[in-house]
Amino acid sequence: MINVLIKEWADLENIKEKSIVKQRLNKDGKRARITVHMSTCGIASGANDVVNSFRSLLKETKEKNIEIKTTGCIGICSKEPLITVEIADQEPIIYENVNEEKAKQIFHSHVKNGDILSEYAFVRGKESEIEERMNNGGGIPGQQAVNNPIKAIEEVPFFNLQKRIVVRNRGAIDPYKIDDYIARDGYKAVYKALREMDSSNIIDTILESGLRGRGGAGFPTGLKWNFASKAQTDDKYVICNADEGDPGAYMDRSVLEGDPHSIIEGMIIAARAINATKGFIYCRAEYPLAVEILSKALSQARAYGLLGNNILGTNFSFDIEVYEGAGAFVCGEETALIHSIEGKRGNPRLKIPYPVEKGAFNKPTLINNVETLANIAPIIINGSQWFAEIGTEKSKGTKVFSITGDIVNVGCVEVPIGTSIRTVIEDIACIAEGDKNIKAVQLGGPSGGCLPAEYFDTVLDYESLQQLGTIMGSGGMIVMNDDKSVVDLARFFMQFCESESCGKCIPCREGTRQMVNILNKICQGNGKKEDIDNLEDLANVVIKSSLCGLGKTASNPVLSTLNYFRNDYEALVK
Repeated sequence: MINVLIKEWADLENIKEKSIVKQRLNKDGKRARITVHMSTCGIASGANDVVNSFRSLLKETKEKNIEIKTTGCIGICSKEPLITVEIADQEPIIYENVNEEKAKQIFHSHVKNGDILSEYAFVRGKESEIEERMNNGGGIPGQQAVNNPIKAIEEVPFFNLQKRIVVRNRGAIDPYKIDDYIARDGYKAVYKALREMDSSNIIDTILESGLRGRGGAGFPTGLKWNFASKAQTDDKYVICNADEGDPGAYMDRSVLEGDPHSIIEGMIIAARAINATKGFIYCRAEYPLAVEILSKALSQARAYGLLGNNILGTNFSFDIEVYEGAGAFVCGEETALIHSIEGKRGNPRLKIPYPVEKGAFNKPTLINNVETLANIAPIIINGSQWFAEIGTEKSKGTKVFSITGDIVNVGCVEVPIGTSIRTVIEDIACIAEGDKNIKAVQLGGPSGGCLPAEYFDTVLDYESLQQLGTIMGSGGMIVMNDDKSVVDLARFFMQFCESESCGKCIPCREGTRQMVNILNKICQGNGKKEDIDNLEDLANVVIKSSLCGLGKTASNPVLSTLNYFRNDYEALVK
C-alpha cells in the first residue's frame, strides 16, 4: 500500500500506475511469476501444500527474479489446485490438479528453464485477458505464443461463453492487496458517485440499468434504493446479505474471497444514494476465509480514506463492519437477519413496515446481497445503457451460478441472463462421457424446483423459470443423471428446511416435519398411493400459510418433483 489518503482522481491513477509497473515482468528484473489460486476450494484440494512447496523451492534455489502470488478461484473448482505460470514475453500457462510433486517439476522445468510441461497444463492465457485475446485473434500483443497443443483459454467454452461483470477480477488480483483492485479501476466508481453525482443521479442510474436483486426475489434494485432514500432520519443502514446458506451454493463465497473490494465499493455507493452512515456485512461464520479477507480489505480501505469520515475529502462519512452469523439458514431472510444483527434470535417478522422504512435498530435499512452489490461499480462507471443491453427485456445483466453434480466442470459461472439451461449444463459445465443420461436439474436450492431434461432449452430468467415452478434463486444449480432419485433429492431439501425452520409459525415448523415423515415412508418402500396425495396437499398448505420466505418456498422441491416426476413417486409406493 502507498501511504496516502485518496482525495483526488489523480491519487487513484497514481496508485494504479505504480501497481501496474510493480506487476510487470521483464527479463532484466522480475522474470517470472507463479500464481497459486487459493480460495476455499483450492485450499481444500491442497493449495496450501502447493504454495509452500514453491516457497521452499524458491528459498533452496535462491532465485531472486521469481515472484510467488496468491489469488482467488478462477471458477473451475474441479481442476483445483490450479496455478498460473507467467514468464516475461511468453503466454501464461495454467496448470491443473497440481500437487507437491508436480509443483517441483513445474518449477524446475517451466519456471526456471522455460520448458512447459504440457501433460499437466490446462490452458494457455489468463481469464482477465480473454476479451483482449479474442479481439486479437488469440494471444496478447507483445507475448510470444507457445508452440504446443495446449488449448488457448479463449477456445474453452467454460471461459468463452461467460460474461464477466460480477467476477470481473477473479484470478487477476490478490484479495489481500487493495492496490491490485485499484489497478483494475477499483474505487473509481466511488469517486464518480461522491464527486460527480448526487443521490437522485445514482438511484436513477441503477433504476435505468434494470438491475434486479440477485438474492432470489428479483426485486428492482433501484426501486428499493429509492424507497430507502425517501426516509427522513439521521441514521440509516446498508447491509450486505452474505448469509449464503443454500446447499450447493457458493457464488457469494467465491466473490467475497476473491474480490472483497467490489462489495465494499458497491456498499459505499449504495450508502451515498440513500445517505446511510453505517454498514454491515452479514457473513456466515462458516466462511472463515471470507471473514478474514473482508476484515483485511476494510482496514485497507480505511487507511486510504475510502471508509470513515469525509471520504475522498467530501462531507460524506460511512463505515462498515463484518458481522458473523451463527449459521441459521433462516437468517438469509432479511428481517431475521436484522434481528440477528440486533443481538436477538434470528426469527422473521411480517414485512410491514418494510426494512427500508423500519429495519435495523428501528432505522431505515437497505439490504442487498453480495452479487447485487458487485454489479454496482461497473454500472456507475459504464452507465445504465451498457448494463441494460445485456440480458433479456425484463431481466438485465448477468447471473452467477454455482454448478455441481454429474458434470465435468464443477464451479462458478457468470452468464448473460437469457442463456439457456442447456448451454450452461452441456457446453459450459460439460456432461461426463458414459451411458448415463442427465435426468434433471435442481435450480434455486431449497426454495427452488427440479426440472426434467426436456426443459433444458428454457432460458435462465426470472419469469421463464417461475412459469415452470422453479426459481433462479441465488444461483445454485445441481445436475443429476439417471442414477439419482428425485424423490430422495426432495427429501433431502425437505429435511434441510425442517432442520432450519425457526419454529415461529406452525405451518412451517410442523408442516415440514410431516412432509419429511411422509417422504421417509415413501423412500423406505412403506408408502401408499394416498401418501402422495397427502404430501401434495400438505405442501400447498405450507406454501399458503407460512410466515416468511423459508416456509413459503420450502415445498417447491416437493411440488416440482411431483409435477414432473410423479412416476418416480408411484414406482416407490408400488
